[in-house]
Amino acid sequence: MSALNQLLERRPAHHIQWGLDRTLAMLRSLEDPHLGIDAVHVAGTNGKGSTAALLESVLRAGGRVTGLYTSPHLSEFAERIRIDGEPADRRLLERCAEDVLVLAEREDASFFESATVLAFLAFRRARCDAMVVEVGLGGRLDATNVLRPRVSAITSLDLDHADYLGDTVELVAAEKAGILKAGVPTVLGRMTPGPLAVVRDRARELRAPLDVYGTDFEAREVSTALDGTRFSYSSSGWADGVRVNIPLIGPQQARNAAIAIRCLERWDTGTTRTGLVEGLAAVRWAGRFEVFEASRGCWVLDIAHNPEATRNLAALIEQLPLPRPLVLLLSILGDKPWREMLGPLLEVVSASVFTIAPSSPGPRRWRLDDALQAVQAAVVEVEPDFGRAMARARELAGDGTVLVTGSAHTVGDARSMLFDEWNGRELDEI
Repeated sequence: MSALNQLLERRPAHHIQWGLDRTLAMLRSLEDPHLGIDAVHVAGTNGKGSTAALLESVLRAGGRVTGLYTSPHLSEFAERIRIDGEPADRRLLERCAEDVLVLAEREDASFFESATVLAFLAFRRARCDAMVVEVGLGGRLDATNVLRPRVSAITSLDLDHADYLGDTVELVAAEKAGILKAGVPTVLGRMTPGPLAVVRDRARELRAPLDVYGTDFEAREVSTALDGTRFSYSSSGWADGVRVNIPLIGPQQARNAAIAIRCLERWDTGTTRTGLVEGLAAVRWAGRFEVFEASRGCWVLDIAHNPEATRNLAALIEQLPLPRPLVLLLSILGDKPWREMLGPLLEVVSASVFTIAPSSPGPRRWRLDDALQAVQAAVVEVEPDFGRAMARARELAGDGTVLVTGSAHTVGDARSMLFDEWNGRELDEI
C-alpha cells in the first residue's frame, strides 16, 4: 500500500484529543513548512470554503503561486489540497506522505492533523508563495490554527457541531474567535449582536483590527440568476464601488465574495480593480448550488448540511426560475440537526426521496425510519439504495429539477454518478 493510502486510512488509538501539540510537533520535524508562506485563515459555520476559493482565485489571477486547503472533499482527497487551482499532483502527495506518515504514527495524529501537515508540506515543495487555509472544525483547537496569517476571516456563525463547539451561538463564536492573532486584521461576515460581541471582545484583547460586514464593507445591489451573482462592492478603500460578477449562485455568495475582497484590502496585496474582477469571475467551486443540465430537466447539487444553509438554499430555490416540478433527493448525517433542516426544504419541493449516501460513515448515517416518521404529512418516499433513489427522483421530476443536498457525501456521490470532473464526461442518464 502506498504511503499516501496508509496515511489516509490509518486511525489513531484515541477518538478525539483536542489540542495543537501533535500538529506542531510534526511541523517542527519538517522545519515548519507552514511559516514560510503568506497565509489567509478562514473560519465560519457556512461560506468559509467559498470565501477561501474566491480569495485563492484572485491571488492566482494576480500572479501568486497559490495553495488552497479546504475540507471535506467531494470525490477525491486531492481536492482538499489545490496548487494553482488544480488538485495536487498524486506524485507530489505520495512523496510528502512518505515523510508525514512516520511523524503521524509517532504522534498518533488524527486524519485531519495528518492531512493538514501534508498540505503545508506540499505547498512548500510546490513553491507556493501564498496559501488560503480553511478551518476544519471550530477554530481555537483546529489543526490549522498553527498558522501565523496575514489576515483572518470568520464568514458566519450558527449552531453546528454542538457536541464539540457548544450549544449556543456565543459559545460557537468563542471557539471560532480562537483563530484571531495579536495585531492581525480579521474580517467578519454578517452576525447577530450576541456572537459579534464575543468576537469584538476577543479582538480587543488581542488588539486585532476588526472589519464587520454591513459596517466597514458590504455587497450592494445584489442580483442572482442561474449563471451567477452580480453585486457592487463598497468599502472605505473602494468608496466609488466595484461592480463584480461571480459564477457562484446566491446572495450569500455575494457576501462571501465581499469578505474575500476585504481580506485582500486588509492584506494590502495591491490587487487592481481589473485583477479583482477577473479573479473573482474565474472562481470554480463544486457542489455549491451547482446546476447540471440533463437530457430531461436539470440537477442542482448543494452541500447544505445545517439549518442556516438549508434555509438559504430553500430561499434561493424559490427565487430562481428552475424547471418544475422540483423533487428533493436527501441524505443527511445522523449527528446533524436534521429535523430542523427538513422544514425549509420540504416547503419548496413537490416530492422527496430520502436515501443514504454510500460514502457517508456508517456510524453517522441517519435512520430513514426516524426521518420518515418526522415528516408524516409530506410527500416523501424512502429508498436506501442511492442509485435507485437518484433514478426515482429523476422519474418523479420528469422534465423538472432534482435538488440533491444534505451533506458533502451526498453531493459527492451524486456528482460521481452524474459528472466525471476528471475527464469532463457528463452522464445524462443514470
